[in-house]
Amino acid sequence: MDIIAGLQWRYATKKFDDSKRIPQEKIEIITQAFNLTATSYGLQPVRMLVINNKKLQRELVPHAMGQRQVVDASHVLVFCIEKDVKSPYIHDYFDKVRDIRATPEETLAPFRQMLAEKFDAQHKSETLNWARNQAYLAMGNLMTVCALEGIDACPMEGFEPQKFDEVLELADLNIASVLLMPIGYRAEDDMFAGFEKVRRPEKDTVIYR
Repeated sequence: MDIIAGLQWRYATKKFDDSKRIPQEKIEIITQAFNLTATSYGLQPVRMLVINNKKLQRELVPHAMGQRQVVDASHVLVFCIEKDVKSPYIHDYFDKVRDIRATPEETLAPFRQMLAEKFDAQHKSETLNWARNQAYLAMGNLMTVCALEGIDACPMEGFEPQKFDEVLELADLNIASVLLMPIGYRAEDDMFAGFEKVRRPEKDTVIYR
């Protein structure tokens, strides 16, 4: 499927066929694409849970506004953000840059120090908002990847993050859930699959100068 055909085909799936499962090789494409997603400064303040456990999925449904996609989907992707991005996190990233690229420390030092000071000084709420924006980037990227792989997806903001964090024991990982995306294959009787896309004309959304 080419990219435009894939984007025409995709929609926010309202009803999944709970008898169909995504092959592991497709899941590995999705996880690799997640890990390759661009993030601000390259810092990757986002982690992703891949849930493939019907018992756990059923447990999460009440905390997702009762939305059946969470249990009927083959897998549920939970996008999470790091709760503590401070200088140790920054230095760990730059150590990886140094080791992987063999970049001299004198080249890295000014940017390393600038970012370490920036994240140590800014309010935690600002850092969390910044990290949340990176989660949206990751979700958007995976929506496109799923479309190209013929996998249906339903991006979700409508859930109770604190409840998800409790059920999934995310405090132990020092991360917090911010977005959900059940993925799988659409049910044949999902009427939304046949709806025409409603978009503003391209001439009204794309501006050339």
